[in-house]
Amino acid sequence: MSVYGGIEGGGSKWVCAVGTGPDDLRASETIPTTSRDETIGGAVAFFEREGPVDAVGIGSFGPVDAHPSSPTWGHITTTPKPGWANTDVAGAVRRALGVPVAFTTDVNAAALGEHRWGAAQGLETIWYVTVGTGIGGGGVVGGRLLHGLVHPEFGHLRVPRADGDGFAGVCPFHGDCLEGLASGPALEARWGRTPPELDDARAWELEARYLALGLVSAIAVLSPERIVLGGGVAKRDGLHELVRCEVRDLLNGYVDAPALDGEIDGYIVPPALGARAGVLGALALAATYSRA
Repeated sequence: MSVYGGIEGGGSKWVCAVGTGPDDLRASETIPTTSRDETIGGAVAFFEREGPVDAVGIGSFGPVDAHPSSPTWGHITTTPKPGWANTDVAGAVRRALGVPVAFTTDVNAAALGEHRWGAAQGLETIWYVTVGTGIGGGGVVGGRLLHGLVHPEFGHLRVPRADGDGFAGVCPFHGDCLEGLASGPALEARWGRTPPELDDARAWELEARYLALGLVSAIAVLSPERIVLGGGVAKRDGLHELVRCEVRDLLNGYVDAPALDGEIDGYIVPPALGARAGVLGALALAATYSRA
């Protein structure tokens, strides 16, 4: 049986694992995201120590180049994270370990993990959203990861402002895109408290409104059979319920589907794999999409 390596490459930490799935994780390690050489070197050392592996899947923070025919495939591209722009992640891992590598965004990897083993099993088209330091979205469409011109950039949707909202937003590129208005840093900048410390009901009602505006756009364009809403901010008690109510109100009965009416509690759901969705998805990525 083939054994795979998985990397969930986040902006603050990398999670590495060896195994074949949630019931067969043979080793794992969390590495702080420091300089690119130190971080990639730490991941390579982990696989050299815990392997061998037959292929490695990488779900990375971005933006990234995941287009198979691109000369910069496997690179982190225009990230604002200091020292990481134009970093060849997949190539560095492939050269060091000498095995095939698969590469996508961290959110796409989590979507694949939930599709394979989690809250979206058995469905053809699903959408995964993470709300934390940033906001990202990834999808499985027709049973395959969604890629196109680039990769989904759900956090940078330009959503309508709530009435009376004069907050400028925190996105360095767009100001008041979805991420600029509703990410963890946006909540802190707007309300003066981190999300875990924030108890103002008005804050969470507004957060739910903006997240719902984004989800309604995903529903209108992709028509996913289920939406998985994860990330640190989404762990807030009651937030999923608020988002479901807002989505139903915004759709206003136009989309005639039981999942968006009486069954909506089973339509917008938390990740079944929890914090492991990304690294498990990276294992699934290695098994399905790796290239020499």
